[in-house]
Amino acid sequence: MSRSLLERFALAGLHQLDAETAHNVTLKTLKAGFGGCFAGDRDPRLKRQLWDLTFPNPLGMAAGFDKNGDVPDAVLRLGFGFTEVGSVTPKPQPGNPKPRVFRLPADKGVINRYGFNNDGHEALRAKLEARKAKGGIVGVNVGANKDASDRVADYVTGIHAFAGLASYFTVNVSSPNTPGLRNLQARGALAELLQGVMQARDTETLKIGRKVPVLLKIAPDIVDEDLRDVVEEVLDKAVDGLIVSNTTLSRDGLADTTTAKEAGGLSGTPLFRRATIVTARARKMAGPDLPIVGVGGIDSADTAWTKITAGADLLQVYSALVYQGPKLARDILEGLSARLDREGVTDLRQVRDANLEAWASAEP
Repeated sequence: MSRSLLERFALAGLHQLDAETAHNVTLKTLKAGFGGCFAGDRDPRLKRQLWDLTFPNPLGMAAGFDKNGDVPDAVLRLGFGFTEVGSVTPKPQPGNPKPRVFRLPADKGVINRYGFNNDGHEALRAKLEARKAKGGIVGVNVGANKDASDRVADYVTGIHAFAGLASYFTVNVSSPNTPGLRNLQARGALAELLQGVMQARDTETLKIGRKVPVLLKIAPDIVDEDLRDVVEEVLDKAVDGLIVSNTTLSRDGLADTTTAKEAGGLSGTPLFRRATIVTARARKMAGPDLPIVGVGGIDSADTAWTKITAGADLLQVYSALVYQGPKLARDILEGLSARLDREGVTDLRQVRDANLEAWASAEP
């Protein structure tokens, strides 16, 4: 039986399980060493140099897939140029009651209301320490506990906890599943948060001798005025980059109107247009130099290419794995290489922003 046929059978079997159980089975399978191996660094045209990091290719696994850092190396073996663990909070927390993840097959979407379920800083630190010598780019997505009396302090604690272990940090203020979290995107609150986080990073730089890049992850539902405030604060506080975007609360245009009634953030194909528009608008506001990671609805080489031409330097995927399985990374990377051949382009950086104006002026 061919590998592709085996993957299709395995994927069909996972879809017989509820979404969260299927996810946990996938993690256990990867942890056991199954899932294959793809050399995602085989095309040097796909390499990206950002900060002090060399990404073998621009495609990363988004946070949420590997919340507790169980399988970062298995994810990298699938061909991803980088991966991101978390979101992680100082104290362990169970998240929201189950069921809390829902597939929308007709829309190629996923709704989740996990609520930052994770095992906490101490458990993740132990796992990252254990694999430290293996290399690879592994970012740490930090968040705040639901019951935190000082959420800024939780983020600062995360920076101190993982400064010597994280390839980069993501400050997640955009999950819709922790009440009040998105309020941290408001300018005054964001200024306080970013000031605290960047001071913590700079303090750790003196200790470890490395300035760990800090990225801010924002929501796709942000209006232009608020987006401008966010970008201005990011530039003012010398934050190293943006991740655009997290899940959306919008349910516009869905075929599955029944599952759409579930509370939580929507990801996957329905998010692509909205997230890509916000990516382009953020790029226009920030200018050409701020690194931006484009996330939301990437499920093919074509959508990956589109996201880059709309202003993204790097890419992240997650929900498309639910529908396409572990072949997703290699399909996207091989497709990007083929597109470079067709376009006669020697480096992906040459096409970034090629469709910036069109996407920035589009309506969600």
